[in-house]
Amino acid sequence: MSFSNHHYLITVASTILLLSTCNAQGGLRLDYYAATCPSVEAIVKHETSIIISRAPTLAAALLRLHFHDCFVRGCDGSVLLNSTKGNTAEKDSPPNFTVRGYGSVDRVKAAVEKTCPGIVSCADILALVARDAISILNGPFWPVPLGRRDGTISRRSEALTNIPPPTSNISALEASFASKGLDTKDLVVLSGSHTIGNSHCSSFSARLYNFSGTGRPDPALDSEYVPHLKSKCSPTDNTTIVEMDPGSFLTFDTHYYTNVAKRRGLFTSDWSLLTDPETAAYVRQQAVSPPYAFFQDFANSMVKMGSIEVLTGNQGEIRKHCAFVN
Repeated sequence: MSFSNHHYLITVASTILLLSTCNAQGGLRLDYYAATCPSVEAIVKHETSIIISRAPTLAAALLRLHFHDCFVRGCDGSVLLNSTKGNTAEKDSPPNFTVRGYGSVDRVKAAVEKTCPGIVSCADILALVARDAISILNGPFWPVPLGRRDGTISRRSEALTNIPPPTSNISALEASFASKGLDTKDLVVLSGSHTIGNSHCSSFSARLYNFSGTGRPDPALDSEYVPHLKSKCSPTDNTTIVEMDPGSFLTFDTHYYTNVAKRRGLFTSDWSLLTDPETAAYVRQQAVSPPYAFFQDFANSMVKMGSIEVLTGNQGEIRKHCAFVN
């Protein structure tokens, strides 16, 4: 049996119990569209495969988009809404200035609408797209419970207060995750998503040049790694992007934990995982372990995250276009 098939079977089998718990709490079901749009997952997978084949870095962007959606008003697609004359939406809030992937979600939504008009929510499509994008990059596959409804409210201020910045310490991160029903293990597991994707220099340049106003690099950052990062990022660089997991940023694996254990995580939030006994132990364990356990943990934590404060039943709506309320 190939590795990909093996981890697929482990992930699916071990996630069922968690799914039953989350479904009971959030009103989501694996078979939600069985009668109304049975081909939805096949359509989403097909479209996502095309997107990632053309732009592999969008996998990380789409996962981030799902995370930013769920942490503000729950997983209701509110991050996808455009600003209006009387309201500045989440996507135009500073935590989302570098978020990408909106057009990809619109593409998938349009494909689903052709077959099942007015049936599948943008929130569900985003959850499926994130799952499929990770799976395409050799990451885990997990069953996604469905039935989310789309929200009608999106506020700039709420993104500011709910999305933890990369400068967060461990206490702030734990408090943020706890407020969403996620525990410390979910925090360290979901941080593993930094194994793919890029970051703008501006998100971590203070660690290189002026940590806490000292005019010096962050002493927690590997001193041998600092010159390498400085060669890529000037103090005022707002445009250059750097791989978060150098050499492996297009493969979903455990190399992120290897970097963090070596004090080579880009963000303060990455390094902070070494300052808590539970998260530090997980980092060091995954840094030297095969990916099976991490993949299962990641699948479980994604199911939990995808169930945060969901709208179901008659709540919210099913948007015709993800950027606009009906």
